[in-house]
Amino acid sequence: MPHLGFAATPTPPYFAVIFTSLRKPGDHGYEAMADRMAHMGAAMPGYLGIETARNAEGFGITISYWETTAAILAWRQHATHLLAQDAGKARWYEHYEVRIARV
Repeated sequence: MPHLGFAATPTPPYFAVIFTSLRKPGDHGYEAMADRMAHMGAAMPGYLGIETARNAEGFGITISYWETTAAILAWRQHATHLLAQDAGKARWYEHYEVRIARV
């Protein structure tokens, strides 16, 4: 049984989307959207799990795990996720990076 906060991933290979970010001050709807995206992402075909952490200075790392790169692309192009991405650029993040890795 996995520990609280750890994704239960299968035996490799699979893929990880590593999202590192620095938040702007204030919530501005971030927590509600982050919760919504976590639930929506979990319902996507090919989703395997998620791990996330953020420090007091606003630096965070979220890693989502996926069966295939096609599943990652489908999530990236999901209409509501696209709206969240735009809001992130405009309201929530000073800076962010997205990296995709094969595990």
